[in-house]
Amino acid sequence: MDTEGTLAPATPAEAREEYDTLVPAAKVAVREAAKAMEFDREEYADRVTGEVIETVRDALFASLLEVHVGTREEYEAWLDDHPEYESDMAGSDNVDNVVWHPVAFAPDGEVPKPVVAATWQAEREAALGTLRRRAFGRAYRPVVDDGGETGSDEA
Repeated sequence: MDTEGTLAPATPAEAREEYDTLVPAAKVAVREAAKAMEFDREEYADRVTGEVIETVRDALFASLLEVHVGTREEYEAWLDDHPEYESDMAGSDNVDNVVWHPVAFAPDGEVPKPVVAATWQAEREAALGTLRRRAFGRAYRPVVDDGGETGSDEA
């Protein structure tokens, strides 16, 4: 079993704090991408919105999530060792590998806590991306959503 990524918030407050720290990085990433695409000042003002920065921040947060990569047997053993988690699996039952991200809190305040997972056979990187997007959408979006008020004028 391998572990990749660095972000594993222990509480909703920690998730919000980590998410908030990504605003400057998201703004820099958007600014540099716009520069590489040779946006002039007017095009930048028209196209770079708070929603664009928010989308980049979402992607950054998701890409940093700590995930485990292993065989189906390793995943099932992990679940057996962590009865406080409930599996939220996407993918086929007929493949050998699983990627998973245990969410340290129940986003809705109820138990059990979710472990978001996805199966994969040959496309490890695709599975990691799918898992991270699913984990963000299912577990973190509800606790970090600030209504999308990032402010394009600050980009």
